Amino acid sequence: MDHLVDLLSDGAVAAGLIVPGRKGLFAQLGQMAEREYGLDAASVIERLTERERLGSTGFGAGVAIPHGKVDGLEHVVGLFVQLQPPVDFDAIDDLPVDLVFCLLSPPDSGAEHLKALALVSRWMRDSAFVAKLRGAASSDAVLALFAAAQTRDAA
Repeated sequence: MDHLVDLLSDGAVAAGLIVPGRKGLFAQLGQMAEREYGLDAASVIERLTERERLGSTGFGAGVAIPHGKVDGLEHVVGLFVQLQPPVDFDAIDDLPVDLVFCLLSPPDSGAEHLKALALVSRWMRDSAFVAKLRGAASSDAVLALFAAAQTRDAA
């Protein structure tokens, strides 16, 4: 798992998603994780909510990386959503969040989980890449950007 695209299945990306707030977002992420990765939606929502209670995973500039460890996984997986409109996330800079890269990991995945978080964090702090994600009009366009990021990683 050295590239962003390795974390995502085709159906794990949603562009232009409308949710009423963070709770609604987590419900959508739970449903996506159940559909794409066979996970229990309620467990995913519970893990994400538990992690969020420790402090917001909204790290600024409209980006959040909610994450949690969930039974039923063999490796780290991701979900990406572009929100329209942005939602309040209690982010460090108080800006609402419109780009969310959710990471779900097996319970015993210490190093792999941290490596995935570092990879996602690095890309989601890249203002040019984030601007392209905001401009993507479809899930396919978002996936193409993540695939292009893989090419740049390899360079």
